Amino acid sequence: MTTATLPQGHPDLIATDTARRLLASRELARLAYTAADGTPRVFPMLFHWTGDEIVFATFAGARKIEALRARPDVAVTIDTASMPPEVLLLRGRAEVTDVDGIVPEYAQAQLRYQGDEAGRAAVAEADRPGVRMARIAVRPTWVGVLDFTSRFPGGGTADDFAQRGRV
Repeated sequence: MTTATLPQGHPDLIATDTARRLLASRELARLAYTAADGTPRVFPMLFHWTGDEIVFATFAGARKIEALRARPDVAVTIDTASMPPEVLLLRGRAEVTDVDGIVPEYAQAQLRYQGDEAGRAAVAEADRPGVRMARIAVRPTWVGVLDFTSRFPGGGTADDFAQRGRV
C-alpha cells in the first residue's frame, strides 16, 4: 500500500512529501491539550522533529506542564496559509520530562526557525545559570495529511470536495 492510498489516521502518512515538508518547515505547530480546568487550549510553538517524535520545549513553571502530565492526550497541527493549503494533523500522548538547562531540541528548533546566528543568540539568551525547561515529546499515533490536490477532508476525491455543501 502506498502512502497515496493510506486512510487518514494511518501512522505511515508521516512519510508523505507533505508531512516531511511541514515537519522541516518554519511553520509553527499548534499544540492542543486540555487545561487543568478541563477546557481546551491551543498553543502555537516552535518544534523539532526527531524522526520519531515532535518535540516542544517550554520553561519550567509554564501552566501547560502540569496540564499535560494530568491529561497527556494531545493533537498537533502544522499548516500553511498558501493556496492550496497543506495540513499535517497529529495525535498522540505527550511525555513531559524536566530538564536542567536547555532542551536540546529547543536549540535545534531555534536554529531552524531563525538561522544560525540569530538562533545561537536566542539560545545563549535563554541559557542562564539555573534555567530549567520541560521537554514535551509526542510520538504520533494518528496522522492526517491534507494537500487539497490528492488528499481532502473526509477522504473523498477532488470531485467529492468540489460538491461540498450541495444537496
